[in-house]
Amino acid sequence: MGNVKNILFIMSDQLRADYLSCAGHPNLETPNIDALAAKGVMFSHAYVQSPVCGPSRMSFYTGRTAFSHGATWNFVPLPVGEFTLGDYLRPTGIRVALVGKTHMVPDLDGMKLRGLAMDTELGVNIGECGFEPYERDDGEHPNQKVKPDLAYNKYLRDLGYDSDNPWNDFANAAESEDGEVLSGWLMRNSHLPARVKEEHSETPYMTNRAIEFMEEQGDDPWCLHLSYIKPHWPYIAPAPYHNMYGLDDCLPLVRDEKERENPHPVFRAFMNHTSGQAFGRKEVCDAVVPVYMGLVKQIDDHLGRLFAYLEEAGRMEDTMIVFTSDHGDYLGDHWLGEKEMFHEPSIRIPMIVYDPDPAADATRGAVDDRLVEAIDLVPTFLDAAGGSVPTHIVEGRSLMPLLRGGETGDWREEVFTELDYAYYHARLELGVAPHEARCYMIRTDRWKYIHFMGFRPQLFDLENDPNEFVDLGDDPGYADVRADMHSRLFERITRRKNRITVPDEVVIERTDGSRNVGVIIGEW
Repeated sequence: MGNVKNILFIMSDQLRADYLSCAGHPNLETPNIDALAAKGVMFSHAYVQSPVCGPSRMSFYTGRTAFSHGATWNFVPLPVGEFTLGDYLRPTGIRVALVGKTHMVPDLDGMKLRGLAMDTELGVNIGECGFEPYERDDGEHPNQKVKPDLAYNKYLRDLGYDSDNPWNDFANAAESEDGEVLSGWLMRNSHLPARVKEEHSETPYMTNRAIEFMEEQGDDPWCLHLSYIKPHWPYIAPAPYHNMYGLDDCLPLVRDEKERENPHPVFRAFMNHTSGQAFGRKEVCDAVVPVYMGLVKQIDDHLGRLFAYLEEAGRMEDTMIVFTSDHGDYLGDHWLGEKEMFHEPSIRIPMIVYDPDPAADATRGAVDDRLVEAIDLVPTFLDAAGGSVPTHIVEGRSLMPLLRGGETGDWREEVFTELDYAYYHARLELGVAPHEARCYMIRTDRWKYIHFMGFRPQLFDLENDPNEFVDLGDDPGYADVRADMHSRLFERITRRKNRITVPDEVVIERTDGSRNVGVIIGEW
């Protein structure tokens, strides 16, 4: 365990890797995240296992790829029996809690079959992804689906925000000059300030709740997943963050007209989505991107408050801190909105790890360019907490050797991402069955290869085409490269951990030839 007593696992929703100043954004100042990077290691090539909130987060929490854990989209439950970070850490005596969002959907049918109820301690652990829900808030509360007991709404009403759903009507809405309430769901209103005071908006509220948890915990060990709701849509920010940045501050759009000339069928279908059609228009990008930057800046400012508390409480000396995101956001790049596809703005995420142990002193402030994955965090946390990594279940690799300059052996040469697009309109446009709406990506330092069930593959040469404009998926001159990448993809898929009920050590024990169980097979 060393000096690591606590773990602070911070995640921002839909935050691109390049929207931090320490990651190269020239006009967006994130000094508090920069300071964390200076104390830890910034992994410049970190990738999610799925470019969608739910399956990506379940991979973060289980250390397993999406089609291994089975929660392949936002409303697909994580099956009962899938171990999560909380299941691994809680037996070591660590309190494992959540402030913010998870997108976890409980497997109610599986729980009912096993006689488990959500109103029991065990039921809560299973139904809340292994976290104690200190304050769960998935941050999507339109009037049609808001829960009447939402804690943030009660908080706002107690402050005088008069509404049945102040999340929708104040925190994520603007107001016209004549007093009309303007929905933050509509991106044409993004440039206006939210109706809520900045100190009452979602980011400071969740920061306050995180600090309250740590104060309550005192000197007892803890793991807190602080999962910020923003900069996820609705793209609206309170003053002064709503107009802190202008068009001159924004990164140029990464897109080319030739991408729309005979595009891959699945890519074309996603460009035809409402979000793709909207972000295909420059006026939409111009309205949204500066506000997105403001929301990132607001997170950084409140992380400053959080880190100051940790310093004052002496917790920076014994707390491992990870800052990351569940996926990126196209913001108009490649003529797309949202995420889902496999371009870098969608699948590459920020990942900064601060290890308080003196053994990590040699790597402080380093930028590590090796390929890392979201599933690497579970074994990293287990290593840091002195737990045992169940290698027959967990598919990721611990980052501790990279943090402490230890022996890494042969580090991975590729990263893997996959998507189940059965729930999207793209599937209907393409006319494929739900079980056929799957695609898989493998990326090396140079090549990115994407396999689509029922369609030709895609291939990008990241060395000569870093913007991913030229699809070589059907170019006969690259057949050998495609064959090699397909072989790598097949190898990665076949390495999934599916025998999760029996550890490798037990298998070895049962096959070492020394056990006599009285069963004789095949002898003369």
